Amino acid sequence: MAITAAMVKELREKSGAGMMDAKKALTENNGDMEISMDWLRTKGLAKAAKKSGRTAAEGLVAVAVSGGTGVAVEVNSETDFVGKNANFQSMVSRIANAALGADSIESLAETDIDGKPVSELITDAVATIGENMSLRRMSSISADLVVTYVHNAATDGMGKIGVLVGLSAGNETFGKQVAMHIAAAHPTALDEASLDPAMVEKEKQVQMDIARESGKPEAVIEKMIVGRMKKFIAESTLMGQAFVVNPDLTVGAAAKEAGVQITGFVRLEVGEGIEKVTEDFAAEVAKTMKG
Repeated sequence: MAITAAMVKELREKSGAGMMDAKKALTENNGDMEISMDWLRTKGLAKAAKKSGRTAAEGLVAVAVSGGTGVAVEVNSETDFVGKNANFQSMVSRIANAALGADSIESLAETDIDGKPVSELITDAVATIGENMSLRRMSSISADLVVTYVHNAATDGMGKIGVLVGLSAGNETFGKQVAMHIAAAHPTALDEASLDPAMVEKEKQVQMDIARESGKPEAVIEKMIVGRMKKFIAESTLMGQAFVVNPDLTVGAAAKEAGVQITGFVRLEVGEGIEKVTEDFAAEVAKTMKG
C-alpha cells in the first residue's frame, strides 16, 4: 500500500511521533492507522525503558488553582531544552490541572487525561521527545485565597520555581509579594511551630560545637546559643524572615499590617535535591545521537 503524506500527517497528529517514525510505522504495517499506533507505542516503551536510568534533573514546575485549592507539580527532563518544548509544556500544564483532583503523586500518576493515565502520557513523551522524564513531586494547599507565583517562567503558569501562598483574606497584591519573597528567601517552614524538631536540635548541636571551639565557659556558651538559635529560627521561617518588600518588617508583621493571615505555602524548585551528573558538551551530544 502506498503511504501518502496525508497518512503520515494524520499519524503524527494522533501519536505525537516524529515524521520519520510515523512513516516507518505506516510502512511496516501496510498503512493500517490503528496497528501503526500500537507499533509506535511498543517502540516507544522500548525506548523509554532504555532512557529510564538517565538522570532527569531539569524540566518545569507548574502551578494551578481552582477555587480554594492550589497545586504545584514538578515534571523532570534530562536537559533544559525540553522545558522550552511546546509539547512538553502542554503536557505539564495538563498534568498540573489533573493534579487538582489528586491527593498524592501516586494517585496523580494513575489519573486519566483523555483516557490515558499520566504515567503513560509521560512514557509516550519520552519516546517522542527522546529524553528520560519523571513525574517527581506534587504539593497542594487549601485556603480562602491561594495566590501563585512562577519564577523564571517558561510560559504561563510554569517555570523553574513554583510558589503557592494560602491567605485567610482576599488581598491578592500582598499575596503576590509574599509569593515572590518565598521564591527568593526559600523559608523552610511557616513558623517556629512548623519547624522539624530534629532539624532544630541538629542545628543547636552544630552551634554548640562551634561555640565550644572558642574555649568560652559553658555558661557563656549557653547564652550565645540562645541568640544564635533565635536568629536561625527567624531566618528559617517565613513569618520570622525580613520581608523583601520592606526589610524593616518581618513577613509576620507585614501580614498583620495588611490585615491577613498567611495559612501556608508551597515552594517547589526544579531539580532541588537531585544529584546532577556533569558531562562535557561533546559527551552529551554523543549520548543524544545514540538515543
